[in-house]
Order: sequence, then C-alpha cells, then structure tokens
Amino acid sequence: MFGARALLAQRETGVMTKSELIAKLAEQNPHLYQRDVERIVSTIFDEITSALARGDRVELRGFGAFSVKERGSRVGRNPRTGEAVQVESKYIPYFKTGKQLRDKLNN
Repeated sequence: MFGARALLAQRETGVMTKSELIAKLAEQNPHLYQRDVERIVSTIFDEITSALARGDRVELRGFGAFSVKERGSRVGRNPRTGEAVQVESKYIPYFKTGKQLRDKLNN
C-alpha cells in the first residue's frame, strides 16, 4: 500500500517513524495483515511504557535496556528573561545500547 513510499521517505530523512516501522515489518512478513503488525508494535511499545511507568527496567538482549532515572531539582534560567527559576525534580527515560547493537553500529 504505502510501504514503498514510506520507506523512500525514511531513506530521505534518516528517520523511521512508527508507521514506517509497521510498513517495513508487514512487507517482510506477508503472511501477517498490516493491522496485526500494527497491533503487535503498539502492544510492545505500550508494555515498555507501562513497565517504565512502574519503575521497572526493560532489557532486550542484544539491543539495549530501557530504564528510568531521576533528574534532581535545580535552578534553571528562563531563556527569555534570564530570570532564575526553580526546576522540580523529574523522572526521565534512559536507554543504554546493548553490546551487539554497539558492535553493529561500529563495524
């Protein structure tokens, strides 16, 4: 359907969107319907998000690990006025690449 166009757009921009990932997976697995691939991808992303929201770590061997880190409160600056503002502590997602992914990127 729009798979070839999506893949061409991905090559031009260097960015792969969720819909382009779904299109590529559906193209590589013709025995699956695109809506099923979309459901699978969405379920995986939802499960990773839910685990991180609970404070759990998600490790995908060979790919990497997702975790949550706390960024402490600090004094920041308003970029418009230069005025000092208090920035509250918050949790941020963190991704650490796995060894196989690092090796593939560097070879």
